[in-house]
Amino acid sequence: MQLHSTDFELFDLPPRFAQDGAVLEARWKALQREVHPDRFAAQGAAAQRVAAQWSARINEAHRRLKDPQRRAAYLCELHGVPVDAERHTAMPPEFLMQQMALREQLDEAGGAPALDAIAAQVAGLRHELLQALAQQQDVERDWSAAARSVRALMFLDKLAADVDRRRDTLA
Repeated sequence: MQLHSTDFELFDLPPRFAQDGAVLEARWKALQREVHPDRFAAQGAAAQRVAAQWSARINEAHRRLKDPQRRAAYLCELHGVPVDAERHTAMPPEFLMQQMALREQLDEAGGAPALDAIAAQVAGLRHELLQALAQQQDVERDWSAAARSVRALMFLDKLAADVDRRRDTLA
């Protein structure tokens, strides 16, 4: 294990989009047990600082690997195709029209049933996009297409968060 290892190397996982969540969580817990600063108390402050650095690195990798959007973006980056959503803002017109329609529905939603319907639509679209990402990254190895899909996933995740915020205002 080295601090500059990829997240996948650090967790001893295959570098692919599809991951077993239970395996990821078990590996995270095992790694945290190995590097917990309390285990190094007898070795002094320097050893505890190094253990804390390892713990932070492991937590960072865990957050990235457990989140499908972040994991997909990370895989693209590892293969030389950063998502770079700030510079690459062009999206297919049909996707943008779909997003505008969903945003209009959200603006007009009058209660929980309407918000639930929008949330279900977004969840379905997100599921389809995650399947496409698995195909693009694990099978086709099409990193450019995967980067475009990650940018679309970012739109959907933001919309889902907006639906949740809107729900909170109803409570």
